[in-house]
Amino acid sequence: MWRAALAAATVVTLADAAPAQAQFYGYENYGRGPFWEQRPRNRQQWRNDYDDDWGYDGDYRREPITRSGGARPAISPIAPPKVAFHSNFAPNSIVIDSGGRALYFVLSATEAYQYPISVGREGFSWTGTEVISRQQAWPDWHPPKEMIARDPRLPDKMTGGVKNPLGALALYLGNTLYRIHGTNEPQSIGRAASSGCFRMMNENVLHLASLAKVGTPVTVVKQLPNQMVAARPSRPPVVEAAPEEEPFAREAPGRDLPPDYEDPRLYEPYDRDERLDRYGDPL
Repeated sequence: MWRAALAAATVVTLADAAPAQAQFYGYENYGRGPFWEQRPRNRQQWRNDYDDDWGYDGDYRREPITRSGGARPAISPIAPPKVAFHSNFAPNSIVIDSGGRALYFVLSATEAYQYPISVGREGFSWTGTEVISRQQAWPDWHPPKEMIARDPRLPDKMTGGVKNPLGALALYLGNTLYRIHGTNEPQSIGRAASSGCFRMMNENVLHLASLAKVGTPVTVVKQLPNQMVAARPSRPPVVEAAPEEEPFAREAPGRDLPPDYEDPRLYEPYDRDERLDRYGDPL
């Protein structure tokens, strides 16, 4: 009997001496090793802390980000060529040929202005009829939440300017989020590169805006018949900009950096006068 009591007391004593196990929340591996072996947390680990369960909707940023669109230089409108355009579309209306990467401003039953454009990439193209509801020179850009979710580096707002993706002017289509607008990427003209909007050269969109007023009907089609259009537009030549005094480039780091380090200078659009932290956010 006394042997059983002694064995039970020994088990209780050993159980009391066992170290306590802490419970961790959030990043489960944080603090599990000696402090001198702890590494800085990378960007994805910070994002994981602010997922839906913590009420941040998958966005690690706590405050809205606003960036400058840069300068607003004077740009002269340039008229595109007139082409044969045999159709039943009303004069003074706009027809967008997504497959042909062209926008037509109808002048008559047999003639139209032909502008080269960029259209929505796969999964973002659409067809239908809208009207121009508003014109805005050097518009601000407010990326929708869906776009920010795809690329959290985007700002919540960018003011109008040459760095702004909407370019020198935007023609808004009805009550939708789609626009006919200029661009800060002339090399994208002639391609399927947008999220559903229609990009034009800044000089061309200014010329179009002088013709197409509020209320102008806009018809978007997948592909116009070949017999309706005499010739498809060719991509405009891209003029290389003069190099800046400090050209944008990633320099070789002069010190050892962790493998998950991301250079904030790679975040676009980049403002040289704006101070950023290691996650690309303004200080």
